[in-house]
Amino acid sequence: MLSRRALLLSGSVLALAGCGFRPLYGRGGVAADGPVRDELAAVEIPVVANREGQILRNNLIRLFNPDGRPSLPRYRLAVGLTISEVELGIQRDDTATRANLVASANYVLTDSAGEQMTSGNSRAIASFNILSDEFATLSGSEDARNRALAEIAQDIRTRIAIHFVDQSPA
Repeated sequence: MLSRRALLLSGSVLALAGCGFRPLYGRGGVAADGPVRDELAAVEIPVVANREGQILRNNLIRLFNPDGRPSLPRYRLAVGLTISEVELGIQRDDTATRANLVASANYVLTDSAGEQMTSGNSRAIASFNILSDEFATLSGSEDARNRALAEIAQDIRTRIAIHFVDQSPA
């Protein structure tokens, strides 16, 4: 049984190697080092409106430019953000006990000449409890907001990295 599993695993690894699979992140990943990392580091991220936009922008800057903002950016990533709350778990007295925070961002990546390179949408849903203690509810809501914005930032970075991988010579 063990040799059968080992044979199947080694066959899977060989099949992936033969199909041109390249990991995006991790050791030897195309976005971890090399040209894709350099392309991501050359992205300027302008101000995004409101407090949630500031949090999203800070997350994006940390993900795209871990060594600091680019002095000569080659790309610009414009991001729009909307956030809404949907109450769930309605009790008989019409009070909610749970809520979903729905964050949605649209983005456009342009080059230095202003030509659109790629665009897309990212959406994240984070839940929190609505409690009788207002501070606890506010704290839960804020945590859900931060989790959703971090998820959106990571998704946008992944999508842009994939775009750069697709554009780079194999």
